[in-house]
Amino acid sequence: MPPPLFFKWPPDPGRLDTRMKLYLSTPRTATAAAALSLAALFCQAPTVHAAAAATSPGVAWQAASADADIEKAFAQARAEKKPVLLYWGAKWCPPCNQLKATLFNRQDFIEQTQAIVPVHIDGDSPGAQKLGTRFMVRGYPTMILFSADGREITRLPGEIDAPQVIKVLQLGLAGGRPVGDVLADAKAGKKLSANEWRLLGFYSWETGESQLVPAAELPALLAQLAAASQGVDAETTTRLWLKALSASNEGKGLKPDAKLADLVHGVLVSPAESRAQMDVLTNGAADIVKTLTPEAGAARTKLLGEFEVALKRLEADTGLSRADRLGALGARLDLARLDTAKTELHPKLSPALVKEVKEAAAKADREITDGYERQAVISSAAYLLGQAGQWKDSDDLLKSSLAKSHSPYYLMSQLGGNAKKQGRKDEALRWYEESFNKSEGPATRLQWGSGYVAALTELAPQDAARIEKTAAQLFSEAAQDKGSFYERSARSLQKVGGSLVKWNADGKHDASIARLKTQLDGICNKVDTADKQRATCEGLLKAPGKKA
Repeated sequence: MPPPLFFKWPPDPGRLDTRMKLYLSTPRTATAAAALSLAALFCQAPTVHAAAAATSPGVAWQAASADADIEKAFAQARAEKKPVLLYWGAKWCPPCNQLKATLFNRQDFIEQTQAIVPVHIDGDSPGAQKLGTRFMVRGYPTMILFSADGREITRLPGEIDAPQVIKVLQLGLAGGRPVGDVLADAKAGKKLSANEWRLLGFYSWETGESQLVPAAELPALLAQLAAASQGVDAETTTRLWLKALSASNEGKGLKPDAKLADLVHGVLVSPAESRAQMDVLTNGAADIVKTLTPEAGAARTKLLGEFEVALKRLEADTGLSRADRLGALGARLDLARLDTAKTELHPKLSPALVKEVKEAAAKADREITDGYERQAVISSAAYLLGQAGQWKDSDDLLKSSLAKSHSPYYLMSQLGGNAKKQGRKDEALRWYEESFNKSEGPATRLQWGSGYVAALTELAPQDAARIEKTAAQLFSEAAQDKGSFYERSARSLQKVGGSLVKWNADGKHDASIARLKTQLDGICNKVDTADKQRATCEGLLKAPGKKA
């Protein structure tokens, strides 16, 4: 499993930067009326009463696991002249749990969702992965706002705080134009409204699945949009430039530029601006620094100092959620490790920073009682402890949290990762195996199983019997779910196939591969030849460049 990511979704809903203003047109349609309904939520007092939330029935999500469910939801949306909000998530997913802990349980949010048709796709429900292909969603969580006729208005970013979530919803509902049309006009040099520019600035480019632009072209596109938005809305222009810098990692994208350096300096030294751009700064700190200052020197030292001050300020901002404050600390840790190899287990860090990481993790463990928030925060805290070289503390935190987690297999996979990094192969395999055995849901089991197979082929390649048995079990489970060869599940199975092909590169395990291929052929033959997933199935055990 990959290390937990610091999705910034969403922090404490009560904090609102006074610079964030919306300029909404006079409502003349039901969609605009819905926008004003959400605007009312945006302007309400920030107090959230836990008792009220506890007794609330919650958001009236309509579960969808098949095309028929989706068509029913859109038919309702057209009849009621409401937009559709689609939420794609999973039980174990930390940022999904952050949503549940900080936004979905708010009484005012629950009430305001009556102005839309909320649809939930659980990634482990039957047919969910096929729907994922339909909507081009992969990462959990993804939230998409549609017009009643099915046009995608925007994808909501998962890293911004609650007031900004509401802001983006308002912008989408008030404008109503599909983001693809807005982007096309922007690229063609046509005039956009301030709201439309903001919609592009807050679009979830990171979870857009490259549907608007190939990933390799994203830095240049964001820079183009930033330049074109000059003079319309300064905050949006700044956001687009920061996103362009953040996307320009590994030497790809923008080059060092004095004007951009001045722009970043202005954001970092301004409490209001750094707060407004919190999500981009914390998620993209290292990439921004490496883009602006590729080499160590006075310029980089100065920029790192400014980032340190800004990130410390965000870390101390009690208007942000625990996850966001921890994200700011994580960004500081990333910057401290900027010139350290990613594989370095015990980086040279200041004792003060290490102490902060340990104290923040201990405080989170001590204070968080909500199960959703624990799932969102503890995994990230444990990851930071490892990044700080505090492996025992990381292990202890994860182990002590197993009994408190509704998805302990997620934490078990982290324990496996910790052990693997430190060369404790047998321990790593025990945790990977247990995490797979305890995992729940068809898509989740394939994902965790693929991680276990990858670990087995890497750490215990001599254990052919266990490798073959585990792969055969995964293929058998895949045969029980019609969505196994779509989206996340397909990629999990492709990972299994890739691990097996690599394991047998020398041909020593031809017999095992032959038996697995026979099993797989029986599964693939039951898939309709007109269905694209058949080709996916048939390609799982093919070596690159080889024909069937």
